[in-house]
Amino acid sequence: MFAQFLSIVFSSIKLDRNLYKDNKFFGEAGIYFAGLIMILDGMAGAIAANSIVKTSIGISGLTAILTWFIWAIFIYVVGVKLFSDKETRVTFKKILIAVGYAHAPGLLRFFAVTPDFVIPIIFLTQFWIFASLIIATKQILNLKSSFKAFGIVFLSFLIIAFLSISFVMSKMNALPISDIS
Repeated sequence: MFAQFLSIVFSSIKLDRNLYKDNKFFGEAGIYFAGLIMILDGMAGAIAANSIVKTSIGISGLTAILTWFIWAIFIYVVGVKLFSDKETRVTFKKILIAVGYAHAPGLLRFFAVTPDFVIPIIFLTQFWIFASLIIATKQILNLKSSFKAFGIVFLSFLIIAFLSISFVMSKMNALPISDIS
């Protein structure tokens, strides 16, 4: 069981498209493996960021689970409901698992222990995750074009970014601001 988990992690890190084609990785344990990757990814991000901003490791793990569902929902809606190919037949669960697997490069953030390397490692792993999401989307949705897979992931990212910024801005407007004269 642990060997299969490691195989999934290393395949994702290597950007191996065959990971998303092999149904043995999408069985009963797949959802648990994907969830574990997401929790570890959130924890790794918190540990890396702790040299810059104090972050709760537990909250980061839970936030990663929420992020996992949001990414999967938008990739499902954009890729399956709005811009699907004729051969696109996939369940939400399979997309959810694939999105979780695609976040395995984020586990490399555990190695960002030196403050000088934190920002470069975070950016590198974020782009790596993005590339992994594009590969996963192309394979899972059975798309012919990598450009279309990029578009689906990028549009999903833009929607998530817009909603996140809107949420933060709405909270900032709710903050009491005192005018010191």
